[in-house]
Amino acid sequence: MAEPSILIITTAPEDAVEAVLDAIAAAGGGVIGAYTHCAFTNAGVGRFKPSAEANPHVGAKEQINAVDEVRIETFCRRDVAKAVVAAIRAAHPYEEPVIYLVSLLSEADL
Repeated sequence: MAEPSILIITTAPEDAVEAVLDAIAAAGGGVIGAYTHCAFTNAGVGRFKPSAEANPHVGAKEQINAVDEVRIETFCRRDVAKAVVAAIRAAHPYEEPVIYLVSLLSEADL
């Protein structure tokens, strides 16, 4: 049976993407065989409204902001997922990065 895996999706400003990908790889994410840093990225626009108590990396408090971001899609084994998420949070410039975690099926599970 294949090791259970997690799909991880987050976004980051373009100048932070390499640092986030390096952190993911250092924690054991984005690995396929002899390859590391495996991920899919695409550009998009993040939208958010920070409260008066927030400390936004970009954008203005109490206003709806639209910021150019890069969506990062990668994966990891379930047993390293907690470390990968912690690494993303440590490398990410945002106060509250959005991180989606989705359990994946292996081909053997089909």
